[in-house]
Amino acid sequence: MSLDTGALGRAGYPSGVSSEPSPSTDAADPADAAGPRPVRLTAAAALAGLEGLALVAGGLWMLVRGLTGHPDDRTQAVTGGVTLIVLALLPLLAARGLLARRGWSRGPAVITQIMALPVAYNLLQADSVAIPAGIVLAAAAVAALVLIVNPETTRALGIRGPGGARK
Repeated sequence: MSLDTGALGRAGYPSGVSSEPSPSTDAADPADAAGPRPVRLTAAAALAGLEGLALVAGGLWMLVRGLTGHPDDRTQAVTGGVTLIVLALLPLLAARGLLARRGWSRGPAVITQIMALPVAYNLLQADSVAIPAGIVLAAAAVAALVLIVNPETTRALGIRGPGGARK
C-alpha cells in the first residue's frame, strides 16, 4: 500500500488541513478571553471556596475531637471527619475552576449549592446555636446559585445556551 504524498499539504496533513489552530477556535476558549474576570464569577468562586474551607475546618474539628476527646463512637467521629474533608474537594475544585473560567466547573458548583440547601434546612430545625449557621449557609447557597446561573457568568465560562448557540 502506497501513500500518495501529492495529496498531502505542509506538515504531512491532507490538503486543506493545517496544523495551525484556526482563529475561530482560539476565541471560543473562555480562559483566553481578553478582559477582566466578571465580578459575579469571582464572587461565586469565593462563596464556593469558603464553603469548601468550612467543610475542611469541620472535618478537621471532628477528626481532632474523635482522636483526642471522648466521643461516643470514635470510629464514627473519624469517619465523619474524613468524609467532610473529602466532600470539601468538590467546592474547592469548583472554586478553582470558576476562577480559571473553566466551563466544567459550573456543574460541581451548582451541585455543591444544591447539597448545601438541605443541610441549611436541618440546621434551621435545630434548637441551638446551629440556627445562625443554617441562616448563613442558606443565604450563601442561594446567593452562589444566583451568581453561578447568571448570564454574565455563563458567558464568561464559555457555556453555550440551548441549541448550542453561543450566548
